Amino acid sequence: EVQLVESGGGLVQAGGSLRLSCAASGFTFDDYTIGWFRQAPGKEREGVSCISSSDGTTYYENSVKDRFTISSDNAKNTVYLQMNRLKPEDTAVYYCAAGYGLDLVDPFGVMDNWGKGTLVTVSS
Repeated sequence: EVQLVESGGGLVQAGGSLRLSCAASGFTFDDYTIGWFRQAPGKEREGVSCISSSDGTTYYENSVKDRFTISSDNAKNTVYLQMNRLKPEDTAVYYCAAGYGLDLVDPFGVMDNWGKGTLVTVSS
């Protein structure tokens, strides 16, 4: 059974930083693309960043490029999202997601396993 457990959310002031962690189990980590989505109140869920565990290729949504960094520790089956220079508009529930393989056209599109989410609140 695929399990994804997020941690690291919280309240931070604008301009601050947080690091989210996603501990994965129940599947062969190296075969999957793992990433982060977020959903703000009243908005649709959107892909934020993802990483191919097999070759380390990373992808970012435009609004977080140069502020967020995704990384993976394959030995620990854990993916991290370092979020710097946070803005109030980054406030959302952040979900870890995983999917088999890699779609070069729509890397977020392979995600079909989800964690329960962790809340990130950025105050102005």
